Amino acid sequence: MGDDNNWLWSYVETIPSDTAEGQRLIKELLTQLEKAEWASHDSFGIHLAAEEAIVNAIKHGNKQDPNKSVHVDIRVGKEEVLIHITDEGPGFNPEAVPDPTLDENLDIPSGRGVMLIKAYMTDVQYNEQGNSVRMTKTRSN
Repeated sequence: MGDDNNWLWSYVETIPSDTAEGQRLIKELLTQLEKAEWASHDSFGIHLAAEEAIVNAIKHGNKQDPNKSVHVDIRVGKEEVLIHITDEGPGFNPEAVPDPTLDENLDIPSGRGVMLIKAYMTDVQYNEQGNSVRMTKTRSN
């Protein structure tokens, strides 16, 4: 996709590092997925991945600093969804996150978001710094 004329809904904004703002945005995303007639199993995964990315940007990237923002670019189409989230934090190495499914990591209280995002989205790419994630989901058949 990529041509803006193919998107049924676009949300491109810079939001404050506030989880309430993130939740409001996720609720709107679900409404738009329903309008675009995305199947519930796809909507569930998109919702989960978007929420993980936004909450991680606010809590881990920006450390909930009210002086920092999160740039959000979400586009919903008939066949594809694009979600691009960037925070103002120092970034991280997604490859260094311990595998949460291994026995020795089961008690670690965080680190499941990266795995969930990769599991539910078709394509996931982090920038070199690790403070921006771009993910797409192609509609299931």
